Amino acid sequence: MDGMSAVKYAELGTFLRSRRERVRPADVGLVAGPRRRVPGLRREEVAHLAGASVDYYNELERGAGSQPSEQMLAALARALRLSADERDYLYRLAERPVPAQGGAASHIHPGMLDLLGRMTSTPAQVITDLHVTLVQNPLAVALLGDQSGFRGPRASFVHRWFTEPEARGLYPAADHDRLSRSFVADLRAAAARRDAKDPEARSMIRTLLGVSPEFAALWADHDVAFRRDDRKRLNHASLGLIEVNCLHLFSEDGRQRLLWFTPAVGTDSAGLLELLAVVGTQEVVAP
Repeated sequence: MDGMSAVKYAELGTFLRSRRERVRPADVGLVAGPRRRVPGLRREEVAHLAGASVDYYNELERGAGSQPSEQMLAALARALRLSADERDYLYRLAERPVPAQGGAASHIHPGMLDLLGRMTSTPAQVITDLHVTLVQNPLAVALLGDQSGFRGPRASFVHRWFTEPEARGLYPAADHDRLSRSFVADLRAAAARRDAKDPEARSMIRTLLGVSPEFAALWADHDVAFRRDDRKRLNHASLGLIEVNCLHLFSEDGRQRLLWFTPAVGTDSAGLLELLAVVGTQEVVAP
């Protein structure tokens, strides 16, 4: 077995099954239906929610198959609405390092996931205070592009904004200066809220100061302001310019934010957002 003992595989399968059986379909936005004969979720439903094949997930519950990756464990933890302690236990059973809080595999509070799951008619996503995207609903992927594939420092959109010119393609050039200033002021506020020795924030700021003269100049202005709401113009490859309001809901510790996008009043964006469900992710510009 790939890197894991038979005992750990068996414990992992038993734990996944026990967590699956306690989650109600309504908890994850599914309709129970009249023919449901099993408690909690079906195996195929967990596989779908985690982006895994049904065969692969069945193997995991059977205590077989290959050792799950850290990305798959993060997806399973979210699909099963695990608490922070349960998520850490899952990683240890799989003999994978428990991810540090703040990265792309960060634990998301089940209540925030529940809110996201209920936002079926508007683009929404959960990000960290350093702008690492943790999870998106389908409409957010259609609007902003799939942001799940970035790792390391590049997982932060602020990092990509100041180091990769193509990251700005989603926004009109006329808005770039305003957005740059807003990102820097928000980052200063987020870094101040964290511990002064927080390695993630300090590393990100140190890197950007060294590689981006624009960031360094804005950082020297000492502007500080959390982004609580914003009006944005987005260049969508299929639908053209869409103007939206971006609203933020902060977690208790400020480390995570639920963002959702509504059409800006006085524009034709309401109709364009309705088309997102039809257009899907076809020809979407990745941020």
